[in-house]
This record gives sequence, structure tokens and C-alpha cells, in this order.
Amino acid sequence: MANNCNTTILKEVRIVIVGDKSAGKTTLISAMASDSFPATVPPLLRPTHLPSNSFTDSVPLILIDTPSSVGEQGKVVEELKRADSVIVTYACDNTMSFERVSTHWLPQLQKLEVKAPVLVVGCKLDLRDESRQVSLESLTTGIMNQFREVVTCIECSAATLYQVPEVFYFAQKAALHPVDPLFDYDTNALTDRCVRALRRIFNLFDYNMDGTLTDHEVNEFQIRSFGASLQQPDITQLKTMVLRNVPEGVNSLGLTFPGFIEIHNMFLKKGRTETFWAVLRKFGYGNDLKLRDDFLPVPSKKASDQSVELSGAAIEFLKGVFRLVDTDKDQLLRPAEVDKLFDAAPESPWKDAPYMDAAETTDMGYISLKGFLSRWALMTLLDPRYSLANLICIGYRDNPSAALRLTSRRSEDRKNQKTERNVFQCYVFGSKTAGKSALLRALLGRPFSNDYTPTTVERYAANIIELIAGTKKTLILREIPEDEVSNFLSNKDCLAACDVAAFVHDSSDGYSWKRSIDLLEKVVNQGELTGHRFPSLLIAAKDDLTPFPRAVLDSVKVAQELKIDAPIRLSIKSDDSNNVYSKIINAAEHPHLSIPETEFVRKRKQHQQLLHTFIFALAGAAMALAGFTARRARANRNSS
Repeated sequence: MANNCNTTILKEVRIVIVGDKSAGKTTLISAMASDSFPATVPPLLRPTHLPSNSFTDSVPLILIDTPSSVGEQGKVVEELKRADSVIVTYACDNTMSFERVSTHWLPQLQKLEVKAPVLVVGCKLDLRDESRQVSLESLTTGIMNQFREVVTCIECSAATLYQVPEVFYFAQKAALHPVDPLFDYDTNALTDRCVRALRRIFNLFDYNMDGTLTDHEVNEFQIRSFGASLQQPDITQLKTMVLRNVPEGVNSLGLTFPGFIEIHNMFLKKGRTETFWAVLRKFGYGNDLKLRDDFLPVPSKKASDQSVELSGAAIEFLKGVFRLVDTDKDQLLRPAEVDKLFDAAPESPWKDAPYMDAAETTDMGYISLKGFLSRWALMTLLDPRYSLANLICIGYRDNPSAALRLTSRRSEDRKNQKTERNVFQCYVFGSKTAGKSALLRALLGRPFSNDYTPTTVERYAANIIELIAGTKKTLILREIPEDEVSNFLSNKDCLAACDVAAFVHDSSDGYSWKRSIDLLEKVVNQGELTGHRFPSLLIAAKDDLTPFPRAVLDSVKVAQELKIDAPIRLSIKSDDSNNVYSKIINAAEHPHLSIPETEFVRKRKQHQQLLHTFIFALAGAAMALAGFTARRARANRNSS
């Protein structure tokens, strides 16, 4: 497993040993493997496997020897990219060898962007000139300060086996229980992501949500983390130690979050990173301090045209969270309240695309319940695992496997002529300046703007639409830039998640109309080839402008030829949307209707029908021949 930045726990640790020629790499590995000093060693060892019982973590090790010749450095680079931990060796009896650690090897690791933790190991300690004895600390302080990826410096002797096991113990420990994700050397404090993970764990045991852990709650944390309880004197002593270091860490109610942080700081100060990580892993965290995949039971898609949605229970939970976080009860969440909501998640998920501007907000950036739920629906559609992880981080405590639901296949919905989806995705195509982005902005309740900014990357807009019958559905518009359509269609499953396709044109521009039909044929034909068929709508935008006469006449004719509805005429500028969003959802709820029949589709259908007719005719002929042969055989038997 590569480079120590993973969402799973390492099942084996791959330790790559590098260094100059004659630094002692191969001898060091041989001494560890055989527990003896080898009389001779080959130029290069094959990968050496150490069993899981070598150290207390019970994880097997793979020791990788590397060549020193210049011509084989490519192999060294490949091994470094796969490393979970790296040992850079030098010979204690060779000053030049030591200097090359900081002038060549460590800069080389930085250049290659190796993310694995690094140990600097001095070999041949028994050969160092006794008259030139210096402390290891004085030798390596500069290296540790300059190269933050170096976690340990240690010297050993393969000849005497002095500290040989310790070298590989520390290398394994650095990979399994890394310090870097936990501690920021620049700020001399726990990393932001580490603090966020600890806050989630703290919140899990703060049953009454008063911001403190009572003695009972502290003991519950201890039992859940380590499988053993604390006696009252132990809890009292722990709080006394915390209070001595962090006065605000304990109050009259119990242990505060700063105190909880200090307990884990004490683990680090004592070098007990394995204890720190035991807590984090118990609550589902990987080395990147995100919840591991095995902790997130996301429904597995059996086909590309299935989607994942929030379950009813998850939606009710989110409504309750919204009310709880809305401290001023104005039915809006301020940005600060959203940040507080996600303070136990690895990061706030809505600060970047595609979620940042994809939901309804006020001019001040406040988000309503509709906008809040719409963002969650979008996140669940695009990245169910990420959505579930964030649900858990904000306090979802029910069975996580019940938080998400897998929809039926769109192809099955089309056959059944109905769908039970609650979230519909509409792909929006059209030429530049056709009005695609205005359609997305209007869905979010934003005013029309005359300012035009070309869309160069895909954009999303999501909102809840209330239908005439009183039901509510979430509509997600996905804008595909005109210049990106060909690249978009190059993925055979790009249309699998499409419930409806909308083709927008500027009703005053003849080129825009022609281009929208070209795009429709291109998209629909690709869907036919890949087995993804969907309702399609024509949208005539900018109806406030003087219409292009030919486009008006052609649009009705083309719609009839394609066997879809006439274009929906609207003007976002005039605030006349013509119920376009309800019409999009209505099309999605009837997946068997409004599917365009282009010339390509018609010819393909005719070909398939001819093929079926031929097959039936062939089958009929075969049956007739079989009957004739049987009768002939019976006649021959009778005549004989």
C-alpha cells in the first residue's frame, strides 16, 4: 500500500531502505531477518518478509533493499513511490556518507514528493572512531529542523545487533501511527483535521450536549476506546493533570473539550502515538483523518443508471439538525452556523465547487431549509460516500446503512412507465449565450443579470420544487458547457444519471436554435448507442426579445418530427419561467414519454425490427423444415 495517506488501515508495512553504496543497507536487512551478523551479503537482496509477530502491532513487514548504482535509480524511484516508510542510511564511520543524507537523499525524496515518513539511520556504529565520538542529537538536530518528514534519527550496529530491531520498530510505527496527520510543527499544535476528529468523538459522549464530559461520560469513552473502565480515583487524577496544564480544561460540570484535547496531547508528548491512533481508529478514522471506507456502508450500485438518495430518516434528521443549529430561529443558517455544523467533519464540504454556489441563499449568504436539504441531495447524488461521512460527522447516530437508499434503474423505470425517485437530474445543453446559466440561477431564486460570463466548467443548481399535488421533489440542473460536450460524451456512461435533457436556445438567434438541435441529435444518438434513453425538452429562452421567425416555425415542425413537446417559451429577464421547473420534473416522472426519435434512432429501430423479423422468419422456416423432416421420416417408416 502506497504512501501512508490512505483511508484504510495498513495490512502490511512496506519499508524501503536507501543510501549510498557501502552505507550498510543490505547488511542491516540481513541482520534483522536472521537475528545475526551475516558474514557475506549479496549485492542486492530480494524483498524480505518479516512475520506479523515481529512487533506488537502484529502487522507483517516487507523490507525493500535498493541498488546504489546510478543506472538503477529508476528502480529506486519506483520503490519509493510505493513505500509506507523510508529508511535513509549512512555509515557512521564515513563523514561523507552522513553529509550526503542532507545534501542528496532527503532533497531527492522531497523532489519525488514522497509522502511516507522518513527515518535517518546510522549503520556500522561499532566502526566509528572512538576519538571522534559525538552525540546523535548534535548530529541530527539540523536535519530534523530542515526536513520535517524525518520522524526519527537512530544509530545501530548490525555486527553487534545493537538497536537493529528498534530501527524497524520505529519504521513500522511511523507508518502505522504517523505523527504528521496529528501534529503541525509550524504551529506547534494539533492539526485542524485532528482537532475536528477529536471533536466528533467528544460529541459522541457528550450525551446531554452541555459541552462537557461528566465522569460517567469519560468512563464511557474509556470503555469504548480501550475496552476497560477507569476507577474514580483514576478519573480524578486525570482531571487534576489536565487542570494543571490547561486551567479551562475542567469546570464544575466535568472535562471540557480543551481538556479532552490536552489528554491526547499528553499521548503525543509521551511518544504514545499508537494510543492516540487506537482512539481514532476505533471511531473509524484512516491515516488521512477521514472516515474509512469500511466505516461507510454505502449502497452498491448494480448498474450505472441507478442513483443514491437520502432516506426519509436521514432527511428528518437533517431537518432536526437545521432547527438545532439555527440558534436565532430565523429559519436561516448564517455561514458561521454552517461552519459550526461541520466543525467535527474533516472540512466544511460546501466551501468549494460544485456545492458552494449550487443552492438557494439570501444576498447575505444565509441558507434556508430548502437550500440546506438541496445541497445534501446534490452531495448524495454526486458522492454518496462523502455525503454519508458528513452525515456521521454532524451527529447521525442511527444505523448508517439506513441513511441512504438505492433507486431502481432508469431503464426499469422507463419499462414500468413510472419512477419512485425523489431527486431528478436534468442535463442542460445549449450554445453559448443561449441562456443556460440564467436557467440555473433562476432555479436558485437569483435575479436576472445582464452581465455575461461564459461557462467553462460544469455547474450545478439544486432546489426543492413543490408540485401542484403538494408533493415535493428535488431538481438538480447540470449545465454542460458547449465546448465540453464532445469530451463529456466520450465517457460511455456519461448519460446514465440523466433523468431529463434540456436543450436551450436563444429564441431570437437562428444559429442558437440550429445549434441546440445539433446538440440534441448528438446527445440523443450517443444515448441510443450506449443504452441510455431519456425524456428531452426544448427550451426557447429570452422570449422577451424579438423571435427569429424561422426558428419559431421550425421548432414546432422539429418537435413533431422528434415526437416531443413543442419548445417551452420563457423569459428569465421578465421573470416568466412558464413553470419550466415543474415541467422538467413532470417529464422525469414519465420516463417513457418525450424520448426524441432522431433519424439515427429511427433507422436503428428499423434495423432492429428487420433483424427481429428475419430471426422470426428463420425460426419459422427451421420449425417448418423440422416438421417436414419428421413427416418424411414417419412416411418412410410406414412404407417399410
